[in-house]
Amino acid sequence: MALGSVAIGIGIFTMHVVAMIGFSVGEAEIGYDTLTTYTSLLVAVGISAVALFLVSLRRYAWLAVLGGGLALGLGVASSHYVGMMGMRVAGAVRYDQRLMLISAAVAVVVSAAALLCARRVRHMGASLAAALIMGLGFVAMHYTGMAGMTVSLYSDAGAVGSSSLGTLTPLLIGPVLLLLLIALFVSLDPMMERDGRRKWGTRPGEGTGEKLEWIPFERR
Repeated sequence: MALGSVAIGIGIFTMHVVAMIGFSVGEAEIGYDTLTTYTSLLVAVGISAVALFLVSLRRYAWLAVLGGGLALGLGVASSHYVGMMGMRVAGAVRYDQRLMLISAAVAVVVSAAALLCARRVRHMGASLAAALIMGLGFVAMHYTGMAGMTVSLYSDAGAVGSSSLGTLTPLLIGPVLLLLLIALFVSLDPMMERDGRRKWGTRPGEGTGEKLEWIPFERR
């Protein structure tokens, strides 16, 4: 659950930062506050942990999925707007409240659908479907929120801008490396389990915990 929370949180953060690399306001220079930007990462990880905890509850399955979807969706929206608070531009930033609510609603609905898919079905296809739904939903939430944002530049904002690539790329290095390590760990875990069963002669579903010596069959 901890690894899942960190993975989802980093995924939300990485999507947001990569999208903001491609964002520009005319020729104005855009900067980002490091502390506020990383705070959005912590918000995403924390809310993901709450959502996974809720959806893991065995009782009240539908309420767990709805609660997890609500928590994760609002967490994604909160992480997005906290990240936007870290943007520094010489202008006044305004948001359309209707599109803000729509973006949050999109995140909640998609999160609930993805968590339901991941909870109800236990095979690789369902996991991939949940990941696809969640990823596309988070992207839709991001651009819906950005569509409701307007920036009115100050008259003395200047005309020389700089790319956000050099500013935001260093912020991605640590989270992306951690995400790759989590992916490697998760991918190796089933292999380690199979090796353990092969070594001790156990089969899937045998939960006795007793270690059995593996004796190869020799045909005579």
